[in-house]
Amino acid sequence: MSDRRLLIVEDDAVLARTLARSFERRGYRVEMLDGPGDLAAVAERLQPTHAIIDLRLGGASGLGCIKALHEREADTRIVVLTGFASIATAVEAIKLGATNYLTKPANTDDIEAAFDKVKGDEDANLGTRPTSIKTLEWEHIHQVLVETDFNISEAARRLGLHRRTLVRKLEKRHI
Repeated sequence: MSDRRLLIVEDDAVLARTLARSFERRGYRVEMLDGPGDLAAVAERLQPTHAIIDLRLGGASGLGCIKALHEREADTRIVVLTGFASIATAVEAIKLGATNYLTKPANTDDIEAAFDKVKGDEDANLGTRPTSIKTLEWEHIHQVLVETDFNISEAARRLGLHRRTLVRKLEKRHI
């Protein structure tokens, strides 16, 4: 068995296959899931040393996958890959055990570097630009989505928006 075992939980089949082939060429043993359904069984069989988890898996949240993998084996290096990035979901993912958090598109080099970057960087650029109102709105929307486990209808209700309005906002910001 390879010492580097990668579990990819990604609902985009094309992206998952592309990542799997690329990581296999780098010497990883790879297994893929398109959602959280068989996570426990596959994790038990594979015993992953590394994982790539999509934050939004169709109607499900990848946050539960992060928690389950981290509870199973705390040393598993977990990178969250998302097209719906926000500070709120990044914080939650790290709290639940993710090693790193990347926005799509990210290539294999970016992901492998994120696996290796376990410790924080105290010299990271703090930035001096104030947060815009649009960014604050986006962060609030994502925080509510996390709180509702990505239930669009419930998030819209809590935000005081019509469901279609929230869906349009999410489609505009999809990366």
